[in-house]
Order: sequence, then C-alpha cells, then structure tokens
Amino acid sequence: MNIDECFQLGYVIKKHGLKGEVSILLDVDEPEYYQEMESVFVEINKKLVPFFMNRFSLKGKKAVVKFEDIDTAEQAEELCGHSLYLPLSFLPKLTGNQFYFHDIIGFTVVDKTAGEIGAITDIYASPQQDLLAVDYNDKEVLMPINDEIIVQVDREKKQLTVALPDGLLDIYIE
Repeated sequence: MNIDECFQLGYVIKKHGLKGEVSILLDVDEPEYYQEMESVFVEINKKLVPFFMNRFSLKGKKAVVKFEDIDTAEQAEELCGHSLYLPLSFLPKLTGNQFYFHDIIGFTVVDKTAGEIGAITDIYASPQQDLLAVDYNDKEVLMPINDEIIVQVDREKKQLTVALPDGLLDIYIE
C-alpha cells in the first residue's frame, strides 16, 4: 500500500499497561465510524506496515488497541509516535458542501463576483485556519476555508464556488 493511496487516521500516543496495548488518537471528525476496523497501517521507516487488531476500545477520539503479535510493554513502546493510516476507500462518503482536502485539488475556483479565479493547487492545513492555494494569473492566492466563503461544491464540474471577502484578490494583484 502506497501512502498516497491512504489518509492519516491518527497516531499512537503511548503504551497502555504491560501486555502490549497502546493508546491511539483518532484525528478524524467521527471516530465512531472506525470502531469496526480490523487493521490499520502503521508508518515505520517511511513504509506502511499492516497491523491487525485483537481489541479496540473507543472513548471519544482516543482508543485503547491491542495489536496482534504485540505482547509486551517494550513492543508497544516502539510504536509510540508512529502515524496510523487507512486506505482512502475507508473514508465516509461526503455530500453537499463537505469535502476532503485531497478531493478538491485541481478543482476550479469561481468567485460569485470576480468569476473564474483558477485551479486549486494545494491545501495548507493548520490549527488556526485551513487555506486553499489557488493559481491566479501565475500567483499563489490563499483563501480561507470556511462555510461563509465556500458557497458550493460541484463534484461533477470539479468546481468550487466562493464568496471572497472584498479586497482579498486585490492583495495579490498589487
């Protein structure tokens, strides 16, 4: 499995107890969606290694997991800090104006006032504000991702309709 074909589900936080269990953080909006999974990929040395689960106990966004063949605290400790991945096919289907960042790369951005702006080239995710990077006249324009700005997502046309704040494009023109 290639990392480009997967999404990061979360990561191993710490060992849990003495029998090889680990605590993981599920960095997703709906952790309960993943309660029935039987395996995950763990990134080790920049490769995805499959790990099968014997037990999975979810509480909020955290879970205690017992991986098959991880039977000691020392083995569990070795997994701490490693990222967990699942294939993109495990993502729940979204509707309406919801989208996954990887799905909209290449979409055309159209502003309600200014018209067509350009193609989405990248997404910058941060705790403060996620941003769309759009190619506008060979310049990178950054646009906030929020419900007030994104008006419509058209998957068939591969188009994102936005209502940009007054003056946002002007910053990049000057």
